[in-house]
Amino acid sequence: MYPARITDEFPAPSYRGNQKQALADIRAAFESGKDVVLVRAPTGSGKSLLARAIAGCARTAGEAAPEQVIDAYYTTPQVSQLDDVAEDALLEDLCVIRGKNNYDCILPGETDTPVNQAPCVRERKFDCQVKHRCPYFSDRAIASNRRIAAMTLAYFMQTAGSDVFGKRDVVVIDEAHGLGEWAEMYATIDLSPQSIPMWNDIDVPDIDGLDEAVSFTERVEHLAERRVKELRNKAELTGDEVAERDSLNTLRQDLGWFREDYTDTESATTWVVDQADGENAPVTIKPMNPERYLKHTVWDRGNRFALLSATILNKEAFCANVGLDPSNVALVEVGHTFPVENRPLYDVAQGKMTYEHRDDTLPDIARTVVRIMAQHTDEKGLIHCHSYAIQEQLKDLLDDFGVGARVRTHDKDGRDGALSAWKRSDNPDVFLSVKMEEALDLEGDLCRWQVLCKAPYPNTRDSRVARRLEDDQWGWYYRTALRTVIQACGRVVRAPDDYGATYLADSSLLDLFERAEHDMPDWFRAQVDRLSAPDLPRFAPDQALSALSSGTKRRHDRSRSRSGDGNHPLSDVWD
Repeated sequence: MYPARITDEFPAPSYRGNQKQALADIRAAFESGKDVVLVRAPTGSGKSLLARAIAGCARTAGEAAPEQVIDAYYTTPQVSQLDDVAEDALLEDLCVIRGKNNYDCILPGETDTPVNQAPCVRERKFDCQVKHRCPYFSDRAIASNRRIAAMTLAYFMQTAGSDVFGKRDVVVIDEAHGLGEWAEMYATIDLSPQSIPMWNDIDVPDIDGLDEAVSFTERVEHLAERRVKELRNKAELTGDEVAERDSLNTLRQDLGWFREDYTDTESATTWVVDQADGENAPVTIKPMNPERYLKHTVWDRGNRFALLSATILNKEAFCANVGLDPSNVALVEVGHTFPVENRPLYDVAQGKMTYEHRDDTLPDIARTVVRIMAQHTDEKGLIHCHSYAIQEQLKDLLDDFGVGARVRTHDKDGRDGALSAWKRSDNPDVFLSVKMEEALDLEGDLCRWQVLCKAPYPNTRDSRVARRLEDDQWGWYYRTALRTVIQACGRVVRAPDDYGATYLADSSLLDLFERAEHDMPDWFRAQVDRLSAPDLPRFAPDQALSALSSGTKRRHDRSRSRSGDGNHPLSDVWD
């Protein structure tokens, strides 16, 4: 790696905000001998441009000895981030490769068939005469030979050990704050009717402990292997059978890796098993700290690493979570350039939103939302509901108060379309969202205000969360919630001249700020220090609907916004 050329590799014609200083600090961190640099850069820092400059420092073929690796990877867990990279003219030399399911076969009669279900995977011994022109294999070949190959984190992990995408000199991971949690999620093994087609043929015991889980996985793997052999003996498979075969092969690999890791006395991974409903119920096997998994899929894939995010809150804790040595890691802090007065926080807390208090608190929050709607009569708003149960209950309350005409919701299957329709609308509608705290760009008049209904603490019923709390990892618990809050606060203010208000409706959010104060970035602490109670209108549903009833429609400024392509990032984080 040649950090000295980082400024020459910066792709924009000029610097914005703190980019020039950030490049100098990143260069100094690598030149000090650190192999990993964490770049904590808030919304609007231009992280993708910084990422491109870092990737450009990788050795090239003309600079390397025969035994040395060259070039760079750019990867992100968020599909939307990769879409943005692909559409950005300043990043045109990042060569994007996606999974097979994103490409269509070009054979006659198969042009609506994704490559992962094309004849080459359906028919035994099929010899494709146009494989060299296949959109997937063509893109893969091009990306494998380009200086910077860009892909989702899922694809990056899946290609570990691949001859096509081997080790490179530099790896840049954008939106890297949840790397440990994403790896845990990706390495989780789900044993259920959805993942095992022959589920009804399995006598699922009441599993008590990991030793029993190991015995059960051996039986499952045996049945999966037998079914795969049956499928392989067929001359041609249907699309559903191809998906079943691939799913079972992945399951067999995962089960084998789990048993190998569990029986390895030197492995650092701690496993937990969940079976909420006992005998004959689904089983989930989860890794607590998949350091070994990350070593194989990430850390062995490059010489030097840059990890970028707005919310890597604690260097030592982050390193411990992903298996890095803190002494080999530098943290570069990039200052916020958005005026703090443009991103105010308002205290409208109505009580606790824990499960036992929710029924008492949520009606008061609903009344407050009506008052906020009246404050922003002709401006679109977003409400972070945290769960579908809260979303449904809040929607019913708002309907009862008579403001349902201005409210939109979504379900698990229709979130992409509902989000896109809301963003395209010129009406000042209020969108009740679930799990949209990250990777959502609502710049300009796409959204001017938002409400956080509940402190986003991890679910204590999750075995991994419960285990960490048993181990007294309360710092992790509070940091995880704070990280989500900070991400949420960044949804509605996306540029230095943008503005948007965030209302905090759960009193537990205020408690969270006190408990996690030492992990706050300075720029977010400045927001919290300015926290105030707003002067809201009285409860008047008719006033909340005044812009609709008058037929007034606000002309939205779309010059700095994209309406979206219906592909919300969090619905397919893993592509």
